[in-house]
Amino acid sequence: MKPISLYNSLVSVEWLNAHIDTSSIIVLDATINKTIDTSALRISKARFFDIKKKFSDIYAPFPSTLPSVEQFQKEAQNLGINNDSIIIVYDDKGIYSSARAWWLFKTFGFKNVSVLDGGLPEWLANDFPVENYTDETYPLGNFEAIFNSKLMTDFEGVNQFSEDKKTLIIDARSKDRFLCKVDEPRVGLRRGTIPNSKNIPYTDLLDGNKLKSKAELLIIFNNLVEHKAQLVFSCGSGITACILALAATICNYKNLIVYDGSWTEYGTLTN
Repeated sequence: MKPISLYNSLVSVEWLNAHIDTSSIIVLDATINKTIDTSALRISKARFFDIKKKFSDIYAPFPSTLPSVEQFQKEAQNLGINNDSIIIVYDDKGIYSSARAWWLFKTFGFKNVSVLDGGLPEWLANDFPVENYTDETYPLGNFEAIFNSKLMTDFEGVNQFSEDKKTLIIDARSKDRFLCKVDEPRVGLRRGTIPNSKNIPYTDLLDGNKLKSKAELLIIFNNLVEHKAQLVFSCGSGITACILALAATICNYKNLIVYDGSWTEYGTLTN
């Protein structure tokens, strides 16, 4: 059988259902803050990608902080991921934390990865097979992580980007949060925005559980982007910024960067 290669960062539930028995495909459930027990449902054969406890630096001062190369490689290998695996990642909201998992794999040098459009809700709506979670271990994978520093930035970097006329920072938070009309959900975090940033709420990119069409996404981005050389995406804590990165990738924008600490870090470190 000819090896499968993913040419799109998004795949449909129909595609996954047709290919799910392919031996090289590994389905990852990246639902955030999920409790895995026998009552939890998963797409058949899915493995739990624990963003908060396994694929974040739990000792960092801010949530969902980028893990080290060593940590990411170890935890990915523990999930049985090989260098030639094909990864499909989903979550239980449709498209939410799955985009963060997708961007993490790209950041650590893994290219053959896609997000499941519509996630578990779309899978269930099509009556495709699900099962309960069980305690499982997997044969150790051989995945070797290679960190791509160009895909993530930090506090120092985003300050430089905010002064660069060739760069546009786009904030994925809600309009009211971006305009400082409501408090931040994180207790004690001040309201505010990164200087010179603009706003595309991540919910504007969605049509129900699924991502809007490429044509619709292009209209949204083209209204802001103009001729910027690179785009930096921010949000509350680095999760939904990756949804913007996913949509921009589908629209063939280049030089895309996610601000890992996002507003939680920026609002804490500035007055």
